[in-house]
Amino acid sequence: MSLREYKPGNTFPGIIGRTVDKSSPAWPEPLRAKEGTPNVLFIVLDDTGFGQFGCYGSPIQTPNLDALAANGLRYNNVHTTALCSPTRSCLLTGRNHHSNAMACITEGSTGYPGSNGNIPFENGFLSEILLQKGYNTYAIGKWHLTPAEQISAAGPYDRWPLGRGFERFYGFLGGETHQYYPELVYDNHTVNPETTPEEGYHFNEDIVDKAISFIADAKQIAPNKPFFMYFCPGAMHAPHHVPKQWADRYAGQFDDGWEAYREKVFARQKELDIIPSNTELSRHDPDVPRWGSLAADEKRLYARMMEVFAGFFTHTDYHIGRLLDFLKTIGEFENTIIMVISDNGASAEGGPKGSVNEHLFFNNIPESLAENLKALDKLGTPESFNHYAWGWTWAGNTPFRRWKRETYRGGISDPLIIHWPKGIQAKGEIRTQYAHAIDLVPTVLELLNIEPPPTIRGVTQSPIEGVSFAHTFDHADAPSKHLTQYFEMMGHRSLYHEGWRAVCPWPGPSLAEAGKPFGTPILAETLTELDTHHWELYHVDEDFAENYNIAADHSPKLIEMVATWYVEAGKYKVLPVDGRLIQRIAEERPQIAPNRTSYTYYPNTQGIPANCAVKVLNRSHSITAEVEIPQGGAQGILLAHGGNDTGYSFYVQGGKLHWVHNYVGRAHYHVESLELIPEGRHQLRFEFEVTGPPDLAKGKGTPGRAQLYIDRKLVGQIEVPVTTPLALGVVSSLTCGIAPGSPVTPDYQPPFKFTGKLDQVTVDVSGDLIQDSEAEMRMIMARQ
Repeated sequence: MSLREYKPGNTFPGIIGRTVDKSSPAWPEPLRAKEGTPNVLFIVLDDTGFGQFGCYGSPIQTPNLDALAANGLRYNNVHTTALCSPTRSCLLTGRNHHSNAMACITEGSTGYPGSNGNIPFENGFLSEILLQKGYNTYAIGKWHLTPAEQISAAGPYDRWPLGRGFERFYGFLGGETHQYYPELVYDNHTVNPETTPEEGYHFNEDIVDKAISFIADAKQIAPNKPFFMYFCPGAMHAPHHVPKQWADRYAGQFDDGWEAYREKVFARQKELDIIPSNTELSRHDPDVPRWGSLAADEKRLYARMMEVFAGFFTHTDYHIGRLLDFLKTIGEFENTIIMVISDNGASAEGGPKGSVNEHLFFNNIPESLAENLKALDKLGTPESFNHYAWGWTWAGNTPFRRWKRETYRGGISDPLIIHWPKGIQAKGEIRTQYAHAIDLVPTVLELLNIEPPPTIRGVTQSPIEGVSFAHTFDHADAPSKHLTQYFEMMGHRSLYHEGWRAVCPWPGPSLAEAGKPFGTPILAETLTELDTHHWELYHVDEDFAENYNIAADHSPKLIEMVATWYVEAGKYKVLPVDGRLIQRIAEERPQIAPNRTSYTYYPNTQGIPANCAVKVLNRSHSITAEVEIPQGGAQGILLAHGGNDTGYSFYVQGGKLHWVHNYVGRAHYHVESLELIPEGRHQLRFEFEVTGPPDLAKGKGTPGRAQLYIDRKLVGQIEVPVTTPLALGVVSSLTCGIAPGSPVTPDYQPPFKFTGKLDQVTVDVSGDLIQDSEAEMRMIMARQ
């Protein structure tokens, strides 16, 4: 007797008698995909420019991506939003980034419908759609789509990957992570890497291992069940971390500088027909010094920064190749729709001189050539948090002008490779149709013959805003269906419409020409002035790289384009126009718990993100640990926040109490108790008393007096001249009783778990301090 099945929700078709022998069974039909349904693999690279893929003209070796291009399609007219979280929201929903409430990165959310960082549930994810169609769904690597205030263990978890249709997740929830000491989340809980950097650990290898294991776990049970994998390495986002031997492959290859790189890539792009034959290379950027004007030491430093970046990309490509090889091994490669894209253009967050510690940028601290030269041999190692100089950013977006965060083509035009041998006849061809990140979801749905569902988990769905470009796969001359697209990123605006682009750069075409920094607020009168006088117009059908501003000669066309931008802005919740950057990141946001003056943490706590952790910067505070020291002593972390890039640590070592503040890697302010901690139960306390104002604009947090106490007795004191002003790392975590990430100080090695008994640690930010004038005077006298 064959098994009888019925659609869940339908009437039971069997027979129910008084006994089993008089009854006939039937089973709810399991959710199955149609036989032969293809897998779907999105590979989303980070901060990778149009001129950095090997198959788009770069000298960087990306043989596995190149092979996908040679056997698939390359698109040269695909666009993103100019920033990571916004683009990623488009890639997964098919809706515009403001429709997804993702005007900026999650850490830059504001209290407006298009910007609050909470992607509406009516904007369903591709994972949620395919889960309903019998797919396994996996997210690997970078996420950065959950409000920054919601990525702690307190949740809520409904906007974590497993809350948005992914059955399994392994990666990090924030915008960037240390490639040797990543802040890992496995499904819905934090974990630590299984090996250390000294043992060869690197995030690229780890996530590919997990990607392979996820697919293998299911395929060996149900080989006919398709998967959707959203695979997002931390590469090529800073920090550019890669083992030295990979960077050394490129030794000397960039010694001739960024202009030479652009010229070579531009010529190669024409050879490959990646760009139209009449394309002209965009101008030398006013914010980038000419290579010939640099001193020999600068050239040496900047060339090595690019060698490290190139090695990192080749290393990333190698591990992507391992994933592709596994698909070949199990016979799934030919029937997997693979789409490779970058989330925005190359990044200028390393600043004009590059950085050995990217968090200098986030704390308004200028780079020092002398200090960077001292760290030259550390670039790419676990001891660095490095990024290249923005001359390489500009070169990485060849042939376009500008870069990430700006809506010139350098920020929004990105590579797209599509590979599906079983479904695409064309091989190694170029496609020129206009497309946007919102178009990937409708394209996949058309390929799978799936209609967008009217509801997902009971929530009525909004219309998908992208359009499919599947019709272009086997028809190179097919017309574009995506005719109009707005752009807005931190006040930088543009509009594409039927072969034309209008751009209103903010604060200007370059920072040198603007005379003001990126992130300058836009006031009402400023916006009026911008709309009246500062829109530019380009006919990109004829001027691929946006070289000729013809606004003065086509005033009616420009007026039409600006008016259309405002129509689109109204349609997709773009307003208000907000040009802020640092102020936006620092803006107060709703928290899961109300603000308080006392925070209590328990041992073995890790993974409390910066947005949810106690904020001690620029305020008087105390840290009190209740401990029991066993016979023979103890050592380890009591409380720590940050890593080798910036942070603080309160710990026990050598029988003494310690506190250290790492000022963005430039200085370590360390106080050690003059006395040993006795055995038995004790209260160990640290106090920081602010002694002066901060200078946030110049990258200086408050100075203060750092004091150590054992059972309310002052045992150590130093004056701290400056502290980190704004951020202890954008995605760094607070830990208690253990510190598995990169160490705040080289004086200990992670995880440095506390070996005594730790009851709890309380951080008080009310400003109340223990006053012990007599002990303070003794301390002062003892130091004379």
